[in-house]
Amino acid sequence: MRDLRARMGGLRIRLVVTFVLVTLISAVTSTTLAYRESRNAVLERAQNALKTDFRNRVSDVANDLDIPPDQSTLTRFAASVSRGLGGDLVVARYHDLTAASDSRADQTRITPELRTAVRTTGRMRFQRVEWHGEPFLVIGASVAFDTGRTSDLDVFTIAPLRAEEEDIAVLLATVRAGTVPVVLLAAALALLAARTVLRPVRDLGRATRMLAAGELSTRVTVRGRDELAQLAETFNDTAESLQTSVAELREQEARARRFVADVSHELRTPLAAMTVVSTVLDEDVDQLPPDSALAARTVSTEIAQLTRLVQDLIEISRFDARTVSLDAVETDLAELVRTTLTRRGWLCEVRTDLADGVRAVVDRRRLDVVVANLVGNALQHGAQPVTVVLRATDEEITIEVTDCGPGLPPEVLPQVFDRFYKADTARRRSEGSGLGTAIALENAQLHGGTIEAANRAEGGAVFTLRFPRNRPKDVP
Repeated sequence: MRDLRARMGGLRIRLVVTFVLVTLISAVTSTTLAYRESRNAVLERAQNALKTDFRNRVSDVANDLDIPPDQSTLTRFAASVSRGLGGDLVVARYHDLTAASDSRADQTRITPELRTAVRTTGRMRFQRVEWHGEPFLVIGASVAFDTGRTSDLDVFTIAPLRAEEEDIAVLLATVRAGTVPVVLLAAALALLAARTVLRPVRDLGRATRMLAAGELSTRVTVRGRDELAQLAETFNDTAESLQTSVAELREQEARARRFVADVSHELRTPLAAMTVVSTVLDEDVDQLPPDSALAARTVSTEIAQLTRLVQDLIEISRFDARTVSLDAVETDLAELVRTTLTRRGWLCEVRTDLADGVRAVVDRRRLDVVVANLVGNALQHGAQPVTVVLRATDEEITIEVTDCGPGLPPEVLPQVFDRFYKADTARRRSEGSGLGTAIALENAQLHGGTIEAANRAEGGAVFTLRFPRNRPKDVP
């Protein structure tokens, strides 16, 4: 349904619908006006012809009429006028006398308004009426003689307009039938126009998606000199600038990574020597004077932190250079977690809830680094009791580390896995390098998983490691 709505709301459909609607409205408007003018012209022509015939016939017959007429004379007069009009009903009125060419015909079609208009003006008048669903034209006139004498004789004729209405109906049907091909032609033209207009738009959309996917060499073909061509040129210029900027940034990033990796490796040798010296000093620290002992312990601590920082930098540089790989073997995860805690002396400080029999193919060293980092952070920055929970399903393994401390501030949660990020920005130095959680996340992703950080409703932070039980084939 979403795809259907997207297609129905597409620019092509809207363009075609708009084009067809405009054409339909124009066609209906023009045909309506043409129909109205044609209908009026047909009716007017019929009316003029009937009025002329009626006037001439009445004039011819009235010259032989004796005034005042009696009933029989008036009846003969009406019949004579009717014969000259092709048999249309004719009604003659003289004072109280009324005669019709057909005495059985209904004379109610001659309205009082028409009688009054003829009598008061003395001129020919007409009116279109509908009787039993059929249209009729009623014409009335006062009889005048050639000598200029006027009379009180009024004559009316009722002529059917069925033939004219049929002609108008045929015209209307023709107009309606002609509208359909016009609309179809408009739809075809709209599709052609939409294809011509939307082709550059589709090309731009495809190129934009490719550019967003990282194919920075994507360009579009510029056709013509219209606004779409200008848009295509702008897109190409933007893509060129973006490609240049990204290339420069990548080169700078590569240089920075090489610098960090080179410095880290160069520091390993002097640090190894310094570590040996600090170890010797630690063995004899109790025999030194207090000030010298304090200095020796400080130097030993700083060397240990510097060594840890260099090791973390080397590990991060390997991730950045994509030279890391998994040394994966089938492992009992509960036994691995216990070993991690025991090796660091945390077994008595941490509560465990480890499901037995959970086995998976993992890199023991890297998973040990992840668990050690999460538990170490909980012990250092949270509050006891710290709990490690191991759970597994057929598809996923979860290791959850919780503490009962104050939790993580909301503004820290989105950045907790950033490199060199420390929640306490006022504290310039700490025992950690600020790379532990970043390295833990990299190791989790290397296993096809992730780490989530959150706060518990009852207080304290919770870090959840999730990774698939069956390692994806594309994970190295």
